[in-house]
Amino acid sequence: MVKAVVGANWGDEGKGKITDMMAANADIIVRFQGGANAGHTIVNNYGKFALHTLPSGVFYGHTTSIIGNGVALNIPILINEINSIVEKGVPAPKILVSDRAQIVMPYHILFDQYEEERLGKASFGSTKSGIAPFYSDKYAKIGYQVQELFDEDLLKEKVVRTCDQKNVLLEHLYHKPLLTPEELLDTLHEYRDMIAPYVCDTSAFLWNALKENKTILLEGQLGTLKDPDHGIYPMVTSSSTLAPYGCIGAGIPAQELKQVVTVCKAYSSAVGAGAFVSEIFGDEADELRRRGGDGGEFGATTGRPRRMGWFDCVASKYGCRMQGTTDVAFTVVDVLGYLDEIPVCVGYEIDGEVTTDFPVTSKLEKAKPVLKTLPGWKCDIRGIKKYEDLPENCRTYIEFIEKEIGFPITMISNGPSRDDIIYR
Repeated sequence: MVKAVVGANWGDEGKGKITDMMAANADIIVRFQGGANAGHTIVNNYGKFALHTLPSGVFYGHTTSIIGNGVALNIPILINEINSIVEKGVPAPKILVSDRAQIVMPYHILFDQYEEERLGKASFGSTKSGIAPFYSDKYAKIGYQVQELFDEDLLKEKVVRTCDQKNVLLEHLYHKPLLTPEELLDTLHEYRDMIAPYVCDTSAFLWNALKENKTILLEGQLGTLKDPDHGIYPMVTSSSTLAPYGCIGAGIPAQELKQVVTVCKAYSSAVGAGAFVSEIFGDEADELRRRGGDGGEFGATTGRPRRMGWFDCVASKYGCRMQGTTDVAFTVVDVLGYLDEIPVCVGYEIDGEVTTDFPVTSKLEKAKPVLKTLPGWKCDIRGIKKYEDLPENCRTYIEFIEKEIGFPITMISNGPSRDDIIYR
C-alpha cells in the first residue's frame, strides 16, 4: 500500500513530523521531488534534526529510505546528512538512491546565486540551492543522471559540452569565473565514489515491495501552492509538489496510491516571495512567529524568518483538492493558545466580489482577505491525547475549518514531538 504525506499550502506545514510519525508503521519512505532547498524539522528521542534530502523516516531501524528519480540530488549534502545523524547516535540508516536521479552540480548553485543577484529587487526569493538551474538542465536534457557517473567515456565527452554551454553565460551575462572540463570531471569522480554504495534500480525495488504488500510512504516537499503548474506561478518551485507526482518521482504505478495525508497548519506561514492573502505584519506577526513551530517560525534550511498569516480556508481547500486528500493532518494547534480571538480567512475579495475559489496569480495579487473571528481557548493544550479533552473553543475552531475546507481532519498535532498527536 502506498501513502503520501504532502503539504496543502506554501510548505513548512509540519510534514516532517507527520512522516516521522507515520514511518513507525511503514517499511519504505521515499523522497520523490525537490532538492535540499527546504528542510523538514524533526524532534524525537535522538534530538532535534533538520533534514534536507534524507526522508523523515530514517530514524527507525526497520525502514528503508529511498531517494527517488524525481529528486534533485545534491550528493555532498546527502552524504554529510547521513554522517551527521549517525554522529548523533542514530543507527546507520538503510538508504537507496535511484540510478535515474539527477545530480545538482556546483555550477547550478552558482547560477542560482548569480541570477538572484542579477535580478536584484525582482528576484524570486530563491534559497540559492541550485534548484531552478538544476531542473532547467534536466528538462533541457543536459543534466547528469546518477547512472552516467559510471560511464567514463560519456563523462569525458560531456564535461566539454557542459563547459562550452555554461561558459557563454558565465562570461557574457554574469561576468564570473569560467568552468574547466578537468575540474568538472574531478567533481564527477568524487560524486561517483561517494554515491556508489547506495545506487540501485529503486523502481524495481519498489515494485517487488508492492508485490510483498509492504507499506510505502511518499514524502513530499513544500506544498500545493509552490507547484509549478497549480501554484502561485512564477513564485513556485521547479518540481511538482502534488501527491500524484509521487508515483512518477518514485517510479511506482499510480493506482497503488491509496492514502493522501495533506498537512495543514492551524495558521499560515510562507518562505520566499509571492502572493500571500492572509499575511499579517508588525507586532502581531512577530508574536506568532516567535511562538510558532518548535523554537519559532524560521526556515529549516535558510534560517529566514517566515512570513506569517492567519489560516487561509480558500488556499487550503484548493490545496487539499489538488492533492487528492483523504486525510488532513492539522498541525501546531497548540501555538494559538495565547490568543483571545483567532481570525480565519474565509474568502477573497477581488474587484469588489467575494470568492471562495483560489484564483490565478494575476487575480491573487489583488485579493483582500475576508476574515471571520473565532473565540480563542486561552490555555496550553500540549499533552492532551484525546480529541474530546480539548477545550470546547479549540474543537469549535478545528470543526469550523474542517467544514470550510471540506476534507476530514483526522490527525491533530499539539506539540513538536512525535507523541504529540491526537487521532480523530
